[in-house]
Order: sequence, then structure tokens, then C-alpha cells
Amino acid sequence: MELSRRGFLKLSGAGIGVAALAQLGFSTPAFAAAEELRISEAKESTTVCPYCSVGCSAIVSVMDGKVVGLEGLPDSPINQAALCSKGQSIYQVANNDRRLQKVRYRAPGATEWEEKTWEDAIPRIARLIKDTRDATFVETEDVNGSKVTVNRCEGVAQLGGAALDNEECYLISKFARALGIVYLEHQARI
Repeated sequence: MELSRRGFLKLSGAGIGVAALAQLGFSTPAFAAAEELRISEAKESTTVCPYCSVGCSAIVSVMDGKVVGLEGLPDSPINQAALCSKGQSIYQVANNDRRLQKVRYRAPGATEWEEKTWEDAIPRIARLIKDTRDATFVETEDVNGSKVTVNRCEGVAQLGGAALDNEECYLISKFARALGIVYLEHQARI
């Protein structure tokens, strides 16, 4: 098809006019029907996909404590409203009856798990990290016959996850380095 400059301008003007009319509300019934498909009673929230660490964003619709809808976030510069098959399965992870909802603890040598509250678990986790850090902290190292300050914790490692965004990863790595942890890794590299 051969198109002259004048024909191109006419066609472009007509396209802009149709787009402007659609924005003013002169849309076809198909657009109106598409808007009615959203779950009006559900509360929407944004989240980040926890799988491959690309950082795809999603909109999750929740009603009565259950995920009832999931779609890609159109404003995300990473996935632009698209979700892969793993990202679409966030729905199945959230609505799984086998998903743990409480802290589980198994004492050393025990065979049974017991439920704990977060109020009990967080101070215990903090105490174990502090004790391990104190027991495995290395202040100096002998290098070629002289003592060199290293200040590192060799008994704790930190593993990042795919559901964390850049800012969260930055803060967690700063926290780990403040503890002297040198073994930092991320799920995406493993």
C-alpha cells in the first residue's frame, strides 16, 4: 500500500480523533464490559513475585482473607502487567491449606514440632545470632607475620530472597555487614 505524506497526515489525524473520543467516554461497549470484570468488593494490594528475583510486580485482590485475583501491575517498568506461569502461581501459594501460618520449633534431639508465638521466636532468634556472632567473630588475622584487623563473623551467613526489592536488599546487606557477616549470597545466584 502506497501512502503519500498528505494521506499519512489524514490517517494520523483520524486516529488521534478516535483516541480522543474514546478518552471522553465515547467508547464501545467492549471497554465498558471489561471494566465491570474487576472484583469490586476485594481489597487490592501490590506485591513482588518471590520466584526468580527479576522483581515482577503484581496486583493481588483479597477478599475475606483469601486471594481471589492476581494480575500483573501495568505501572511496573519491569514486567509491564505481564506475569510468567510461576508468577501466576502466587495465587496457589497464598491459598494453600498446607502453608505454615505459625512459627514451628523443634528442640534439639526432639522428634516433634511445637508451635511458638512471634513474641517468643524473635528474641530467641536474635539471641542465637548474637551468641553465634560472639563465638565466631575474628578481629585480627596474621598476614605475612603481622596482625591485620579484619573484624568478621565467620559463623553466620546471609541469604537474600527474590521477593525483596533493591532497597530491602540494600538494608539487609548493610545490617549483615554491620554484624561482620562476610558470607552474603542471593537466591538469584544459587
